[in-house]
Amino acid sequence: MEKSRAGSYRKTSGPLIEPEIVSRSRDDIAAQRLWIARLLADLLDRRFVIPGTSIRIGLDPILGLIPGIGDLLANLTGSMILVIAAQFKIPKIILLRMALNVAANSLIGAIPIFGDLFSIWFRSNLKNVQLLERYAADPSARSRPGDWLFVVVLVAALLAMIFAILAGLVWLAARLFQ
Repeated sequence: MEKSRAGSYRKTSGPLIEPEIVSRSRDDIAAQRLWIARLLADLLDRRFVIPGTSIRIGLDPILGLIPGIGDLLANLTGSMILVIAAQFKIPKIILLRMALNVAANSLIGAIPIFGDLFSIWFRSNLKNVQLLERYAADPSARSRPGDWLFVVVLVAALLAMIFAILAGLVWLAARLFQ
C-alpha cells in the first residue's frame, strides 16, 4: 500500500484493501464528544419511562439498587462527562461544580432507596451536560455568580453532612463504650 499525498491509503496491488483514513476537524471531534456526553447523560438519567407514569429514569437509579457496586458503576460512568468537559477546557469553577454534582449524587445515592429517589430527582448527569453545552458553545464564556454560589452552598452542605456523620459516629462509639 502506498500513502498518497492527501493522507489516505489507496490500493496498489493484491487483494487487501485498506480503509481510507480521513482526517477529522476539531469541530467534528468536539461534536462527537458532546454527542457522547449527551448519550451518557441520557442513559444514566432519563432513558426509560416508568410504566403508567410520565416519570423518566435512567440506569443510575436502577444500578443504585445493586448494593455496593451499582452506585460506583453509575458514578464512574457519569464522571466520563467530567473528562469530556476537561477536554473542552471549560472554566475550573464549572468543572468543580460538575464534580460536586457527581459527589452529591454519589454521597446521597449511597443511601438505600432514598438515594435512588434522589438520583431520579437530581439528575446530576443531565445538569453536567447542560453546563458543558453552555460553556463549550462559547469558549470565552465566564462563570456566573450563580455557579460560585452553587459551589459554596454545596461544599458547605457536604461538609455539614460529613460533620454530622462523624459526630454521630463519635456519639455512637461513646454510647457503646459506656
